[in-house]
Amino acid sequence: MIEPARYLTAKLGTLALAVAAALVITGCQTHHHSQAVADSAPSSVTSTNASTNETDQSIVLREGDAIKITFPGAPNLNTMPQPILRDGTISLPLVGNVKAVGKTAAQLREELLKLYADKIESKEVLVEVASAQFPVFVQGSVLKPGKIMSDHPMSALEAISECGGFDFTKANLKHVRVMRQDGTRVKTYDLNLKAQMDNGVEQFYLQPGDIIYVKEKFTWF
Repeated sequence: MIEPARYLTAKLGTLALAVAAALVITGCQTHHHSQAVADSAPSSVTSTNASTNETDQSIVLREGDAIKITFPGAPNLNTMPQPILRDGTISLPLVGNVKAVGKTAAQLREELLKLYADKIESKEVLVEVASAQFPVFVQGSVLKPGKIMSDHPMSALEAISECGGFDFTKANLKHVRVMRQDGTRVKTYDLNLKAQMDNGVEQFYLQPGDIIYVKEKFTWF
């Protein structure tokens, strides 16, 4: 006959083993669930990268953009990021200068595949947009008129600041003109930059190739 104390101890021991087994099973299930989440993470990252890459491939290349060309099967031909020259070309080994301006990265890749068809065994070329810039031009009553390049959205006021700012002895801040090519037409916008400076109204953001002209004050002679 089992003594009551020993019987109770045996029962408690059995219960403890059961609880421990349950915890082990739960822990294994939690581990498997975590592992499944971890295993699924790379696919979501790959999807994001693919989306970003597709966006890069649709960018229309302009003068000043920096692009990197990679040849997976011929790494000796790889290029460091290089800016597109003023004549719209980039320089590549074996084929020389290739026009890039006006093409998307995907279109440039297709052209390179043709140019290198008989020069590389692996028919694979990667075109990456390392940085994208666009030109704007500032003329008139500013301290340093000329062309500037920007790699980020830029307002008219920022562009003028890049050119040394207004020539306050003669600049008419209330009548600043922006000229923008729209197909075969030229659109014009008249800006009151004095109001922007005084009241902080909404900025006018530029597009590639915009020309800013700061008029002179009207004077009586």
